Amino acid sequence: MSATPTPTLRDFVSGAGVALVLIPQAMAYAELAGLPSQLGLFAAAVAPIAATFFVSSPYLQTGPSALTALLTLGALVPLAALGSTEYVRLAALLAVVVGIARVLIGVLKTGWISYMMSRPMMDGFTSGAAILIIGSQLPGLVGVQAPDGGVLGRAAWTLANPGSWETAALLMGLVTVGVIIGSRRIHPLVPGVLIATIMGWAFSVLTDYSGSTVGEVRAALPVLDFRLPLSQLSLLILPGFVIALVGFAEAASISRFYAARERMLWSPDREFISQGVANLASGLFGGLPVGASFSRSSLNYLSGARTRWSGAATGVTVLIFLPFAQVLSPLPRAILSAIVISAVIPLIRLSLLISLWRMSRAQASVGWLTFGCTLWLSPHVEQAVVIGVFAAVAIHVWRELRPGIESWTDTRGVHIRPAGVLWFGSAAILEEMAAEQLAREPDAERLVIHLEGLGRIDLTGALALGEFIAGAKEGDFEVELEGVPAHAERILHGVLDWQPPQETER
Repeated sequence: MSATPTPTLRDFVSGAGVALVLIPQAMAYAELAGLPSQLGLFAAAVAPIAATFFVSSPYLQTGPSALTALLTLGALVPLAALGSTEYVRLAALLAVVVGIARVLIGVLKTGWISYMMSRPMMDGFTSGAAILIIGSQLPGLVGVQAPDGGVLGRAAWTLANPGSWETAALLMGLVTVGVIIGSRRIHPLVPGVLIATIMGWAFSVLTDYSGSTVGEVRAALPVLDFRLPLSQLSLLILPGFVIALVGFAEAASISRFYAARERMLWSPDREFISQGVANLASGLFGGLPVGASFSRSSLNYLSGARTRWSGAATGVTVLIFLPFAQVLSPLPRAILSAIVISAVIPLIRLSLLISLWRMSRAQASVGWLTFGCTLWLSPHVEQAVVIGVFAAVAIHVWRELRPGIESWTDTRGVHIRPAGVLWFGSAAILEEMAAEQLAREPDAERLVIHLEGLGRIDLTGALALGEFIAGAKEGDFEVELEGVPAHAERILHGVLDWQPPQETER
């Protein structure tokens, strides 16, 4: 690990500025996860501090996020009543599970596992998840209590009963969304979330707003709590692992983006460890699973932060604010709902999934399958991720099983050029396809096999190639290999006793 750069005043100022945006976001995301809002503040305080000592990218900002909150909700809803003591402790245990999974992935240097999640699968999942998140926030946005019926059921009831909407809540929500989206278009440094929060808080205080508000916020510092419901651990392993991977996708994207922009190195394994330690800290201090935020990381970078200590400054700022958190109790819940909605609107990428259909129907089917499963299986959205991963892998394996083959005939004889990967899964099919080509030229006497189109040849593939060549020779074909890839020379020499052509002496 390289020496830690010396922090500057700009790092601390940038970190403190990010904290002002993180505070209302953390409260909103905690409520999205079905938890008391102060638990979001606990996570926002300890997670960035813990991540600081291991983080690879100096710009990465860690804390509660919308996607992770939705996954948390889906994992815990079947296990306990929303907001109950058991539910709160399960959320803490889930954060610990996520933390352990990420630390193990980083320590074992298996960060490549995150690439098992294909881009179409992630686009389908995030689009479906964003729609679910928006649906979950619609009742709060218009100030109603929708009857239980699942996320989409409550959203449908809300839309079907406009007469029950609270005008003040709706106006505050729309203004909040407008301020946040408008501020992004003006400049990324304009803190739209902070501005909207202050406006909503001031409106509530000055008008003695009687609608739904945040209410009591426990003004206290987080404390270590090891009273975790370990008897339920087995039920959280799968969703914890899914959150560990899905939540890391944004952290990896942020780190790669700024590494390319600043021409610096970053380590996915170290980033897994940093995000794992952040989740461990959040869980042990009674918080919820956390992830990285592109908007907060962008704000951190544009504000002038250049070392990892800006993340610590963010956490310390939230920590200092915690004893005074009760000041936010008049904040209307419509504001929090609007903050969540504004954060996830950019995640809806249906146009991308539509355009993907023109480029690759197989990959588009993975995206649309994951999108549909995310909506259908709600709140168990982690199951949609698993289905999407298996679908993407299945399509990849199917394609590898069907290598392409080109053939033609000229004065030299029959030419065959396979393309793709010659491995134990595709060897038999490739042999069958090549035999069909030879059967079409019964009078040919010479066979030239061009191998430059093969990306890899494994032992089983080489053995199958050898058997095919032996059969061709018994059929009175003169066989010649051309374009043997450098990586395959050794294995073909061992299997076929093939010798590379000698260079012409000068």
